[in-house]
Amino acid sequence: MGLIGKILGLGSSVDKFGSAVERVAEVFVPNRTKSDALTYRKGQASLDQFAAEFKLAPASPFESFVNGLNRMPRPTLAFGTVRLFAYAMSDPVGFSTRMQGLDTVPDQLWWLLGAIVSFYFGARELHYKREAGNPRNAQTFSPKFLTPHDNPNNAAFAEWQRLQE
Repeated sequence: MGLIGKILGLGSSVDKFGSAVERVAEVFVPNRTKSDALTYRKGQASLDQFAAEFKLAPASPFESFVNGLNRMPRPTLAFGTVRLFAYAMSDPVGFSTRMQGLDTVPDQLWWLLGAIVSFYFGARELHYKREAGNPRNAQTFSPKFLTPHDNPNNAAFAEWQRLQE
């Protein structure tokens, strides 16, 4: 019971009124404390995820080498594409000659290249999805998308849910 409630002898009715006013106010203005706590938990989950990635050091130089190779395809493709644009601007004749050479590659070879790239990235994505869902992997962070039901700032929904119980 608050000090005013004790002085006026109103008992817990002032506290009930105060908490009701607080709940109504949260409908229009989000509770800053709850919002900050949610932001903190999101940031902490991100930091925990990054910490888990670097927790186990590679066991051997070979494993470090293979991990390095596994990280090369995406940057190589991205920088290679940018390099093609630079090459086309710096030497249009040479670029045109090489593109005409690519035009002579049989369709079956293009399909094979597409399948290899697709399977590489598909298998990589599947590996990470399986790791995220593995109950033995406690360090993996799987983001939970917030819905109106999970959002602690949604005071109106919380009040409705409390009244339904």
